[in-house]
Amino acid sequence: MLKATGIQKYYGDLHVLKGVDISIHSGEIVSIVGASGAGKSTLLHILGTLDNADAGEVIVGDKNLGHLKGDKLAAYRNLEIGFIFQFHNLLPEFTAEENIMIPGLIAKKDERQLRKKAVELAKLLGIEGRLFHKPSELSGGEQQRVAVARALINDPKIIFADEPSGNLDTHSAEALHELFFKLRDSFGQSFVIVTHNKELAQMADRMLTMQDGIIISEEKEVENPS
Repeated sequence: MLKATGIQKYYGDLHVLKGVDISIHSGEIVSIVGASGAGKSTLLHILGTLDNADAGEVIVGDKNLGHLKGDKLAAYRNLEIGFIFQFHNLLPEFTAEENIMIPGLIAKKDERQLRKKAVELAKLLGIEGRLFHKPSELSGGEQQRVAVARALINDPKIIFADEPSGNLDTHSAEALHELFFKLRDSFGQSFVIVTHNKELAQMADRMLTMQDGIIISEEKEVENPS
């Protein structure tokens, strides 16, 4: 459902990505590992249309994302792609429920239906009792679950996660890792996860290892609990 070919990226004289090819199948969880500076997050941001490649193309379904510009690209990103980051990026002045609903409100979806969907996701994620709390009143694990619900509110085809458990304690991290598989089984979405967490990486359907701007190895079904 996603295919990227020949992805190259420069930052000045620094050649960060050196012709990366990657494909992601529908309903698949893929982890990307490697040392800091290998190009993992840069690749994730290009696949998620948050950054532009200097060469190569990204195709999702039958749509070449390089052909989308401006408002059309922003609208596509909002509806078809979900993001989960290490630092949550929740808006502090809004409640958990409001944070979850924001992508749907941007897409001008019906507010009543969005509120219903936010409650359903909160129940699934075990935070239904925290919907009317602001981020400062939530634990790190709860904040990250709010961020996961926000990523899911528009039913995206694919979710990109950049070090999603990097700021969580061991118990919260393990719960989040199990949650990704539960979500995949419930909704059939694809996940691409950049992580330094070996346990999470090895739970994935495929684990890709990056080094010096290229993918150097691939391991399949390393320890898939599903």
